[in-house]
Amino acid sequence: MIEVICNDRLGKKIRVKCLEDDTIGDFKKLVASQIGTAPEKIILKKSYTTFKDHITLADYEIHNGMSLEL
Repeated sequence: MIEVICNDRLGKKIRVKCLEDDTIGDFKKLVASQIGTAPEKIILKKSYTTFKDHITLADYEIHNGMSLEL
């Protein structure tokens, strides 16, 4: 299990526990359950790279302690 930090750029950071084999779509559902937003409205980015829903966290080389932007 890994822990990823999500920053919404409005001063709110959340920590999400997930598996590296989870897809970005699964990860969005976990984030949505914590912040109360629909998963379809969430866009995850890391320095100008927008993540696609069907690719896994491991494929994007997202590891424990990494920070993503909403």
